[in-house]
Formats: sequence, structure tokens, C-alpha cells
Amino acid sequence: MKIAVILSGCGNRDGSELQETLSLMLAIDRKGWEYQCFAPEGFFEVVPYTERQDDEDFEEGMIVDTEQRDIFEESARIARGNILSLNEYHAADYDALALPGGMGAARNLSTYAFEGPNMVVIDSVSDAILETYRAHKPICAMCIAPMVLARVLGRHEITLTLGGNCEAAQIAQQLGARHQVCGATEVCVDDDHKILTTPAYMVATHISQIFDGAANLVDALEKLL
Repeated sequence: MKIAVILSGCGNRDGSELQETLSLMLAIDRKGWEYQCFAPEGFFEVVPYTERQDDEDFEEGMIVDTEQRDIFEESARIARGNILSLNEYHAADYDALALPGGMGAARNLSTYAFEGPNMVVIDSVSDAILETYRAHKPICAMCIAPMVLARVLGRHEITLTLGGNCEAAQIAQQLGARHQVCGATEVCVDDDHKILTTPAYMVATHISQIFDGAANLVDALEKLL
């Protein structure tokens, strides 16, 4: 089996969540399967990861230009350089598509972080999801990434999870998706539409839950393949 994995940068606040991404890769590898990472082209605004500021670099009230980085280049860090442009993705070449979480799904793959229910998904991501769905192949998503599926496939009344009855879950339902409450390591399986989702850090509090959730996700995927 060969799984395509869409990345959105590098880091939980503005890219792909590292622990979720690596646990997904590990779970795939432990099945003896292969994965191929993809990422879209384009730039994103970097989000700080600490509250610490150096006095020599920052003055009180000083406005600092927002740093921008390349989504593809940042994603290549996680993939150890083995990454392809999402424009090169063809569903026929893969058995399933997977989107790990991280706010990159909400900031870089879509505009959910900025526009909520009025969100849009970038063309290359939407095209990859639709092509996979129309080929009747499974699509997996972790953490906040199911919001991307809700926007693209909500009109088909897919069932997914974002953990509890949070704001994101309510918006997913506004977009036409059905929501299932799940714990951190549980997997929501929509057999009819071949959609598999797990909450991960939407509700998880320990890294062990992330690894268990990813393993359960891939176990569930195996049953659909």
C-alpha cells in the first residue's frame, strides 16, 4: 500500500503538527506500507512559538514585520527532503490520502483560521481531495484537518470528528458534515464515504495518545483497503 500525505508546513501553530505527522508516518511504516509526502506551493505567515522577546530586537510598542516562509520548503523539513508538489498528485498512484493536523491546515491549506464558516480551501488541496473521493479511495484526517474535508466534502454529508462539541464541530455541521464525538485515540469511520478521522490534539493531552490515535487510524484504514 502507498499513502499520500499532505503537509502544510512545519510546526503545530502554523504548519503540520510534528508529533501527529511523525506518528502517522510511523503507523504507516509499521504496516510495511509506503508513504509519499506532498505539499502545496505558496507562502505563509510565521507564528511565534515562544512569548520570549529579546530587548535588543524588540522595543515596547514596536511593530515588527511578519516573517513569511515557503510552505513547500518548510514541509520538506519533516519529509527529510522527500517531498513532491501537490500539483503532481494523482489519486490513481496511491491507495489513500491522509492529512495530519496542525494549524497549517487551518491557515495554509484553507482560510478556516481567518474566516471560519466562510473558509475556502486552496485549489491544489481541494483538487486532491475531490480526485481521491471520486476514485472511491479512503481519505484520513487528524486534529483540525477534518475541517478541510468538511469544506470540500460537506455537501455529501460525510461523517467526521473534531473531538467534542466544539466551535469547529459546529461549523463543520454548518458546512454539511455530520459530527461524531470521539476521544483522543478513537477513530470516526464513515464507511459509506471512506472518510476516517481522529481528534488527536483537539482533545489529547499526552503524546502517547497521539501515537495511539494514529495507530488506530491506520488500523481502521487497513480494513477499508
